[in-house]
Amino acid sequence: MNNLKVRQITRLVRNFGTTTKNDFKVAVVGACGGIGQPLALLLKRHKLISKLSIYDVVKTPGVYADLSHIDTKVCIEAFQCAENLPAALEKAQVVMLVGGMARKPGMTRDDLFAKNASVVEEVTMIVAEKCPKALFGIVTNPVNSCVPLAAEVLKKKNAFDPKRLFGVTTLDLVRSRTFIGQILGVEPSKVALPVIGGHSGQTILPVLSQCKPTLKLDKEKATKLIKRIQEAGTEVVKAKDQDGGGSATLSMAHSAAVFTDALLKALKGDGKPVKCSFVASDVSDCAYFATPLQLGKNGVEKNLGLPKLSADEEKLYCIAVEQLKKDIQKGIDYFKKQNKDEKKDKKDKKC
Repeated sequence: MNNLKVRQITRLVRNFGTTTKNDFKVAVVGACGGIGQPLALLLKRHKLISKLSIYDVVKTPGVYADLSHIDTKVCIEAFQCAENLPAALEKAQVVMLVGGMARKPGMTRDDLFAKNASVVEEVTMIVAEKCPKALFGIVTNPVNSCVPLAAEVLKKKNAFDPKRLFGVTTLDLVRSRTFIGQILGVEPSKVALPVIGGHSGQTILPVLSQCKPTLKLDKEKATKLIKRIQEAGTEVVKAKDQDGGGSATLSMAHSAAVFTDALLKALKGDGKPVKCSFVASDVSDCAYFATPLQLGKNGVEKNLGLPKLSADEEKLYCIAVEQLKKDIQKGIDYFKKQNKDEKKDKKDKKC
């Protein structure tokens, strides 16, 4: 199916879409990938969404056709090819960026950033132009570098609002609750704890000392649990490599849906959800840091700051901060280089 036909489908769907006062438009960028498809499926069932805009560079017509058969009120818009990205994002109140390359066995976070940085930059530029007031969630990895990069792009476009840009770290909480629930023999949904820092390796800090129900582990077992949470992504990558490769997609889609749900409830004014997310922050020595956030209609309503840490957690916090500083700078340096190259190209053309 060619690009023109995708546009025709989109217009047809628009004509039949209906909205009510508390309904919102959500855009999923990268909707046809391993994370995007299950995320779109979950959002197609969300009662606060009236319009779900799906965008990807390939496979959009097929995913659209499949989703459009699901018997919920959510109206689907389908867009394919870069020239249609602005239309996909126009007037969106929530944007979830899940596109880019997934991590493969042997691939470092630096390798991943080199592949995904251009995707984040391109999408963020269109967000700045078409929906600068949207709550913008970045799932594309590495989050620790992609969020600072997106912030620099938004600043250049005079569209940066630190309350509206989120690095989605919910998967770290989801995994923590699952593993702790197994240890305590309780439902994971009953487990509550903050997971702070960033979204990779040693930057992930589950604050076990603040866990409810109380988690009593000796130092060796606590260290082992924290390491498992920090390396859970690698655990999935290695397991999937036996069947052709891949990374966490289903658990990430679930986590992204959980975070999207919190943003939608905040937009509606349905209580004041609290979620941890990687945002511009002054609670640590890092320019960006994940802590519990109280969400509201304009995004971050209040940063609840660092939770109380045990002596061992203080040490892990210091390790996380030092690594995060490097990760954050990587995103900023990429933007500076791109901006410098852009200026050089313009100068060369004038000559």
